[in-house]
Amino acid sequence: MAEQHTCRHHRRHPSENQCSSSVTKLIKAPLNIVWSLVRSFDKPQEYKPFVSRCTVAEGDLKIGSVREVSVKSGLPATTSTERLEMLDDQEHVLGVKFVGGDHRLKNYSSITTVHPEMIDGRQGTMVVESFVVDVPQGNTGDETCYFVNALINCNLKSLADVSERTAVRRAKSI
Repeated sequence: MAEQHTCRHHRRHPSENQCSSSVTKLIKAPLNIVWSLVRSFDKPQEYKPFVSRCTVAEGDLKIGSVREVSVKSGLPATTSTERLEMLDDQEHVLGVKFVGGDHRLKNYSSITTVHPEMIDGRQGTMVVESFVVDVPQGNTGDETCYFVNALINCNLKSLADVSERTAVRRAKSI
């Protein structure tokens, strides 16, 4: 099933001045916990360590909603304006496009899918995030993909940490 979603949602066709890649992360927490964090378009700071604040500027958390994200210092940006392009709670798919901000990730769009996975005989989750973005002038496609992959890996590691802590807390309270 995850393979079908990967082929359907993560097959990208970058143009000549773009790069594209995908990152996969196994998380030792049930899908419902992971998906609840991923789908929270209005609260990316719950697991994305470089986000300090987020406000929804337009929409009511449906496709077309726009959020204003404040980025913590240390990255070459302070703000990002992002639009919700896809949200499917049945298939666990989230799509986001950057539509403004003071960063170099022009025409950036990502798709994140969340899939049930057995990990060490327990219920877990596989997260796949893919993107396509323009290659900034003065950079190569490899450099751009390396930078974006590093950000996604950091976000997915944090997503795993938060999800796994939540799963442990919930198991202890039962």
